[in-house]
Order: sequence, then structure tokens, then C-alpha cells
Amino acid sequence: MLILTLALILIASKIAGDVSVRLGQPSVLGKLVIGIVLGPAVLGWIHDTEILHEISQIGVILLMFIAGLETDVEEFKRSGKASTYVGMAGILLPLGAGYLAGLFMNYSSLQALFLGLLLSATSVSISVQALKEMGKLNTKEGVTILGAAVIDDIVVIIALAFLMSLAGGEVSLSMIIGKKVAFFAIAILAGWKIVPWVLKKFAPLRVTESVVSAGLIICFTFAYMAEYAGVAAIIGAYIAGVAISVTDYKHEVFEKVETISYSIFVPVFFTSIGIAVEFNGLGNQIGLIVGLSVLAIVTKLLGGALGARLGGFHWRSSMGIGSAMVSRGEVALIIAGIGLEANLLNTELFSILVVVVLITTIVTPPMMKLFFADKMGQEQQSFD
Repeated sequence: MLILTLALILIASKIAGDVSVRLGQPSVLGKLVIGIVLGPAVLGWIHDTEILHEISQIGVILLMFIAGLETDVEEFKRSGKASTYVGMAGILLPLGAGYLAGLFMNYSSLQALFLGLLLSATSVSISVQALKEMGKLNTKEGVTILGAAVIDDIVVIIALAFLMSLAGGEVSLSMIIGKKVAFFAIAILAGWKIVPWVLKKFAPLRVTESVVSAGLIICFTFAYMAEYAGVAAIIGAYIAGVAISVTDYKHEVFEKVETISYSIFVPVFFTSIGIAVEFNGLGNQIGLIVGLSVLAIVTKLLGGALGARLGGFHWRSSMGIGSAMVSRGEVALIIAGIGLEANLLNTELFSILVVVVLITTIVTPPMMKLFFADKMGQEQQSFD
């Protein structure tokens, strides 16, 4: 059954992606929509299973690994200030608005704060694909978006740990922060010293694709380390890609991994987002879904755009950067699951937020296309 499911996902996602491009939108939009059509929400041909989930996780890890391989490290360093502004402004505005919305919905202060924190999360895996298709991944805007995503993940997870400690959970804030500091210290050291050494040792091995295998080993190891430290696995994969990008093996690893990823794993990831959605029992909650979706989209868009403007970008680039931060993706879903277990969300609000997360994910590619459209195919300066 898995084999047939994969075949159906691949053919449907490729055709849907092509249709989306012909309609003037990034192909990733078509892949997201076809997932909804194939899943329980519409046709019910494919259901979310554990093994499909694991394959999709490999897909998003490889997607962010490829983004790291394509990153210009010098540009990344220069974009540090702008990334910080985008990341922090993109947290504060959704956090405050979500908190007020929670109070308006008669939730406790703790529950309202959790809602605001959930709306502050960002997952740029979808944005990365849209940036690649528009040729903007390795630009000032693209690098700023990726840097802001790293900052967003760190701040939101630390804030979540603090909130869980207030909620009565057995959480050591110092331990949480310590693990993250240790991860980034180890990852930077390993990327600087160990990654080049591993690649050099694997290169002369008398087996097929030894360098590519070494790259994947590094990618999955960094992803595991990140997840163990409480940082999203995609951040670890991205750092691994950046570490390899400054070695002589960058192009060999990139070309082979991109072929592997886009042949099967990445299409499964995009499509599985839609497959996981069900709308049963939510018909009488349309107003709340629309309200929270608008809140989530507008606050993240404006927060990210304001941060980019403070970082020196022109207004259109700023709006493009803000739109790339809108997707909440798998990061928000993980946080929502934690809130459900801790009784900070009830099952009804959890189901509503899953749909809201999906909506933010679907609207992100066309919004990016809209704001970046005037710059596609042109070499323009992004800073004043």
C-alpha cells in the first residue's frame, strides 16, 4: 500500500506543481493544495500514517539542508542585524495580538499567552522552496529570512519552556537554555573543524557516492543533535548545509542530494501537509478560523516587514520578507501538540489551530510571489 501511495503522491504533486506554475504561482502551492484534495478532507484516497510522516520529515530536513548548501556565508554574516530585527519583530507583534485575542475569547492569561506564543512561531520550509523557485534564496532577502527563522525558533522555544514552567510543568529553564547554547557551540565547532575532516576521510573510500553519503550523515547527525537539544531538526540540517557549503565538496553534495530529495522526499513533505488536514466538525467554527487566520497572517507579515525595514530594506523587499515568515508549518503544530497535552488548549481549539496553520502555509507562496514579483530576474540592491 505504501508503494502505491508514494506513486500517487509523486504523480499528483508533479502535475499539480506544473499547473500552479502555469497559473503564475510557485509550484509548492499546487503541491500543498493537491495534498488536501487527496487526503481525508476531500477524496480520502490517502491517509496520514506514521511511515508517511517519517518520510515527510526526511523531506523537510533535506530541504533545509539544501538551503544551507546554497547559503552565502559572507552574506549571512552581513545580514545578522536585519535577521535579528525581523525575527524579534515577527515574534512580538503576533505574541501581543494573540494574547489579546485569547483574553477576548475568555481564556485565562496563561492560555492566552500560549496562543500568542503559538502564533509567533515560524517555519520557513515552504518559504525556502518558494525562494528557490524565484531565484531569491541566496540574496540578501533570502539569507535574512533564514537567519530570522533561526532566531525565531530559539526565542520561541525558550519562551515556551518558560511558559510551561509557569503552567506547573517540570521544566528547568536553565537546563533548556543550557542545552541550546551547548548545541550551537558544538554545531559551530563541528562545522568548522569536524565536517571538513569527515568529508576528506570519506572522499577516498572505494565505494559509490562516498562524499554524498558523508554529507547525508552530517545532515542527519546535526538534525538529531538539534532535536535532542530542543531546537527544530530543520535548524540543525540547515547548519549542516552551511558547514559543507564552505568546503570543496559543496557542489558534489548539493547536486546529488538535490536529485534524491526532489525525486521523492520533498514532494511527499509538501503533499503530506495537506493530507494531514481534516475539516470534520469545524463547520460551525468558520468565523473563528477566519478571524485567527487573518490575525496570524497580518501580524506576522507586518511584524517581519517592520523588522526588515528597520534592518535597512526597501518597503517592497520588507513586505516580501514579512510574507516569507507567515507560514507556521510543522513548528506551530508541534507547539500546539504540547499545549494540548498540557491542557493549555482544548481539543476544539487545537483542531481550529491546525486549520489556521494550514491556511498560513498555503497563503505564503502566493504572497511571496506578489511582493517579490517586481524583482524576479533582475539584479537590484535590497538596502537603502
